[in-house]
Formats: sequence, structure tokens, C-alpha cells
Amino acid sequence: MLNITQNYLQQLHEIDDYLWLEETIKLLKTKDLENLDIDNLIEELESLGRNDLNKVRSLLKQIIIHLLLLEYWQEEYERNYRHWQGEIIAFRDDLNNSLTTTLKNKLVQGLESIYNVAVKIVSTKTGLSQNLFPTCCPYSLEQLLDDNWYLK
Repeated sequence: MLNITQNYLQQLHEIDDYLWLEETIKLLKTKDLENLDIDNLIEELESLGRNDLNKVRSLLKQIIIHLLLLEYWQEEYERNYRHWQGEIIAFRDDLNNSLTTTLKNKLVQGLESIYNVAVKIVSTKTGLSQNLFPTCCPYSLEQLLDDNWYLK
């Protein structure tokens, strides 16, 4: 019975990963650990972690992009500043609701890399030279997460 259930789950994962998930949850709830499809379960958990990290990195990048637009794209400031401020509020809310201690630590570690990508995006979008922007991120993570910081 053991191999039939594991083989069934492995095949199911290839065909219908949502049904595989439901069946795996049932096994976990009944503590039927012997019949779990461990390899695919590990793969799914790793994927879940990567997705969570990518989500918070993306939200932080959007906050930085919009802060840079507010600070440096003077030609469009009057026309767009309220929109950019609104975007910062929305992205901060999503980010703050998604953060865990571990994800926050990973953002601290990756802040410079995220900032550099944001600068490239803003430079491309605006036509402003990348040399115009600070070489290191001028914002701390605490500032970037603070709902009241830097909303002119």
C-alpha cells in the first residue's frame, strides 16, 4: 500500500498539483507521514519560500522606484506626485502585511541589490542618468517600511 500511495501522489503532482496539495494536507492532518510524497513536498515548500521572498523584494523595489521618482523626476513631479505617493502607501501596506522576521532580515541583506535594480528601472523610465542617483541606497529599511516617512 505504501508504494501505491506514494506513486499515486507523485503522478498526481504531475497532473493536478492542487489536488496533490489537498491529498497531501489530508495525509498530514491524519499524521500518515509514511505515505507522503516527500520529494515533491520539499520542492513545494522551497518554492513557497522563494515566492514569499520574491514578493517582498518586488514590493520593496516598487517603494524605492516611487521614492526615486518623487525625488528626482522633476519634469513629471507636479503631474504624478500624488499617484506616486499613493503607490508608496499601497506597496508599504502590502509589504508590511507580508513581512516576517526572516524575510525582513533577507531584505536588509539584499537592500543594495534591490536599490540598484530600482535605479536602473527609474533611469530607463525617465531618461535620467544613473549617475544622478546615489551609488548606495540612501534609505534604511525602517524608513522604507514607515507609513509616515517621506510623503511630501
